[in-house]
Amino acid sequence: MAFDPQREDYTRLGLRFASSLDISDVGEATRAFASFGRRFAQDRDSLPQSDSDRAFHLVVLASKNIDYELPFAEEARAKEIIEESHRILDEAIQIDPHCYDALRMKTAATSQSFDTFLTFLDQNAPEVRSYCEEQRAAAEQEELDERRRLLADLAMRPYLRWIATQAEEALICGRNREAIRLCNKAMELDPHDKADVRFTASLAYAKLEDEAGLIRHFNDCGKRTMRACDDAWSQLALLAIAFKRHQEDRALTCIRNIILRYPHAAEALIRQNELPDGVFARLAVAPYSEDELILALSEATVLLQEGVDLQGRGVLSSWVIEKTAQIAPQAMLTVMAQQMPGDPNIDGGKR
Repeated sequence: MAFDPQREDYTRLGLRFASSLDISDVGEATRAFASFGRRFAQDRDSLPQSDSDRAFHLVVLASKNIDYELPFAEEARAKEIIEESHRILDEAIQIDPHCYDALRMKTAATSQSFDTFLTFLDQNAPEVRSYCEEQRAAAEQEELDERRRLLADLAMRPYLRWIATQAEEALICGRNREAIRLCNKAMELDPHDKADVRFTASLAYAKLEDEAGLIRHFNDCGKRTMRACDDAWSQLALLAIAFKRHQEDRALTCIRNIILRYPHAAEALIRQNELPDGVFARLAVAPYSEDELILALSEATVLLQEGVDLQGRGVLSSWVIEKTAQIAPQAMLTVMAQQMPGDPNIDGGKR
């Protein structure tokens, strides 16, 4: 699920290292590769690598800082992380001007608005696709089947991440049909949907209140992936449509489905914490984990925060909290106990 930057870094250098070995001497190649993991972890600079490999490693370092440390850092440390990450991304772009992950991440941090960032993504998408397709064509000259497949896959990933970000930004900007179009384009290029754009599409269909389109989307995704469309994004999309149609029983069924499938789900539905979007890609979390539900709820803010009630929350957000508390009253007591004065999430977890 999703792109794991550190795993991708390992795969890139593993392929580079394998291509440097003399495969005619199987014993020597096996012994050499046995040391790869240790060298990767402890002496990376001793491994063969290109400028693009070095630039991507810097992207991994920036991603670790921004996506996994920054959201939990104190103010002083947060400023240091931002400055350090910008410097790292600038260095990556300097080493490899075609490091589109670094360019996208740096622009996301410096754009004045969502619309400005989306315009940048739209204008540069053709260039990114062209370059990635050139790299894929070069990779397809590799003689060994498995290596050729992996290299071709890696070559297109920056473009898949670019499209996925376009779709997410289009959704945030209210361009829901454009978000769906971009998601479909990504899934055409990658039927297994490593970018998880199907989740973004589910939210966009819900924004359009297009249940028929959402069901077609579920059916299509079920054929493409190894996972049923019973994830939190799917259930939240169905819930939002049912709520807008005043079909309370159906909406309640969606809440119960989420509670059945995810650990500590009732507490998460009550808190509805928002997380910063991953800048490298959608955060890599385990399917059906509590982290996945928290991530889905955060991205579903576009649905939950529509309209404003007397408490200053979105109408659907308040309704979900109320009904979840009725279904699982102990969860409400747990959340209330954790949100005593002094807790940073005192106001329903929304910051």
